[in-house]
Amino acid sequence: MIAIAGVGGAGVSFALAVAGEGVGVEMGEPLVLAILTACLTLSYVLCGLLAWRHRPASRFGSLMIAAGFINFASTLVWATRDVPYTLGQALDLLPPVLFLHVFLAFPDGRLRGRSVQGLVAASYVTAIALELVRMHFGDFGPRNLLEGHANPATAETVRQVQLTLVSVFCLAGVGVLASRRRQAGRPLRRSLALLIDAFAFSLVMLAFLFVSSAFDGPWVAQIRWATFVTLALAPIVFLTGLLQARLARSALGDLVVELRADLAPSDLRDALARALRDPSLDLAYWLPEFDTYADVDGRPLDLSDLGRSRVTTLIDRNGEPVAALLHDTSLQDEPELLAAATAAAGIAVENGRLQAELRARLDELRGSRARLIDAGQKERQRLERDLHDGAQQRLIALSLDLSLLEERLAGDSEATTSLDRAKREIAISLEELRDVAHGLHPAVLTGHGLQVALESVAARASVPVRLTVKLDGRLQERLEVAAYYVVSESLVNIAKHAHATSATIDVARANGHVVVEIVDDGIGGADTERGSGLRGLADRVEALGGRLRVWTPHGGGTRVKAEIPCV
Repeated sequence: MIAIAGVGGAGVSFALAVAGEGVGVEMGEPLVLAILTACLTLSYVLCGLLAWRHRPASRFGSLMIAAGFINFASTLVWATRDVPYTLGQALDLLPPVLFLHVFLAFPDGRLRGRSVQGLVAASYVTAIALELVRMHFGDFGPRNLLEGHANPATAETVRQVQLTLVSVFCLAGVGVLASRRRQAGRPLRRSLALLIDAFAFSLVMLAFLFVSSAFDGPWVAQIRWATFVTLALAPIVFLTGLLQARLARSALGDLVVELRADLAPSDLRDALARALRDPSLDLAYWLPEFDTYADVDGRPLDLSDLGRSRVTTLIDRNGEPVAALLHDTSLQDEPELLAAATAAAGIAVENGRLQAELRARLDELRGSRARLIDAGQKERQRLERDLHDGAQQRLIALSLDLSLLEERLAGDSEATTSLDRAKREIAISLEELRDVAHGLHPAVLTGHGLQVALESVAARASVPVRLTVKLDGRLQERLEVAAYYVVSESLVNIAKHAHATSATIDVARANGHVVVEIVDDGIGGADTERGSGLRGLADRVEALGGRLRVWTPHGGGTRVKAEIPCV
């Protein structure tokens, strides 16, 4: 019935325009105007019906139908009878305001935000109230049933104010659409971006038409025709989006084929984004052990802070949450497409969730390992300070006391011999204690930096060492400590097992990494799996996000290389 009424209304408008009795000269060619007016009415009524049928819960379709019928009602101004003429003239500027309402109410038929609601309300007041004022003062002829006190000058002023205000409101609507178009820098769905562009262009044309009409500019008739064309095309673009949504649902088979492969989380996200035609789409996985959602890289996500332009669709299996889609709000108008895509992706999402959980565990493990090494290093520093300030100082004091006692007992040879022996034992113990303290944490590293500390350890090595250090300034303490222990542990291994005659040590910064390389000319064949030395070094380096590699062919010497990122 609505479709029939729409076709009938378009036919009446066409007949009135072709008859030409009520069509002013400024309107242009009656036949062109008749065709454009009928197309405008039909495009909104018929496309609105399809939108209403496709999305019955949305008000957008009914709003488009209302715009089509009001456009028809405004053409009654071309009628020759008094009542239809008066009604048509009273509604003359209401269709453009309804078009503005339609464009700003996309996609659900609701105006979002007080400013937008105020803008549309002001447009309605301007279109209706000022038109009634103008009809009261205007010299529209005998068919105007609302004429009270004719005053053409006042009517013309009201007309210019009315058209200027409506043009300003249309341009304000363009600003609203432009802000939605930007969408906080995120890429928009292609069909949505095209539709917003069509709406904005239509409003620009309306504003241009009203400004030209208000000040009797040139080419008013041609501008009116172009405006009618753009207004009629806007609902067709919307209809194209609906058809694309239907085609997208039929193309979900491609998504199912893609999901048969064992997709990585990032590839799964990209496949869903293509299927749903939303490049801004993202995936969040539910990690029950951490009681939070995480992105494809395992980083925690707060789903409550998405902004107005994005919403969440939860994915569950067997009643348990496994993931969530973070997508553009316009996808809410396609619930069947969303439901089909999430159902198809259920198993793959579960696999992706497990991978995201694994990454989160790995991140936690890396953090725990780094914290343990840092805690161990701090404990080493504390022990080194305690030994230096405690036991070493007491041994030195005891050695001095024995020297004073030896002077007092200079005539007693037996006592002097015992004191000399005790002093030698104290000296040996003090040296051993210093070695232990140095092994725990070299104080020279903290005080003077990595290069001086390595020069010290190279000087005490059992084989000649060629040391090269190319660093521009100090490194972070944890990096210096790791590099120092790689060198010192390697030199200890060379002394114990390599039977080498020389070694080279190179330390440099390259490509954002500290690179430490130790090479000897020994017998090679070091066991990198058994023993705790190299494994402990690897743990220390990997805890900092680095990598330790060892080349140890039999008879070819050993090469140890550590690469640690400087972050």
